Amino acid sequence: MPHSAAEPPGRELAVAAESLFLANLLVAPGLAFLAIVWLRHKHPAVPPLARCHLDQAFFVSLWGGGLLVVASSLVLALGGLAWKWTWVMVILYFTCIHSTLVLLGALGLAKALAGKPYVYPLIGPRCE
Repeated sequence: MPHSAAEPPGRELAVAAESLFLANLLVAPGLAFLAIVWLRHKHPAVPPLARCHLDQAFFVSLWGGGLLVVASSLVLALGGLAWKWTWVMVILYFTCIHSTLVLLGALGLAKALAGKPYVYPLIGPRCE
């Protein structure tokens, strides 16, 4: 579908990538990540805006998954489910890490809707 003069090339794909990133965090973990992987595989050559948002969604999802594995492993190593601080650690993880990723994902979606590139702070790869 051709894009209009007001809409930058790759905007629709950028919005899809950021929407899937949020879906991966909020409603369909794993399934939405597989959709991001599929989008990256299906669209190897895309406009820079779409490539930026696709790469951000993919790599930051990997970071989020890695952080979840580390946090879970830490809780299990420190005392498991019977440990009295388990729920404190779980709530701290979701309050600090997960909610930050959701907030940054919403900002990424807003940038994609505006047709602008976005790089997640600290963990997002640089866009060209």
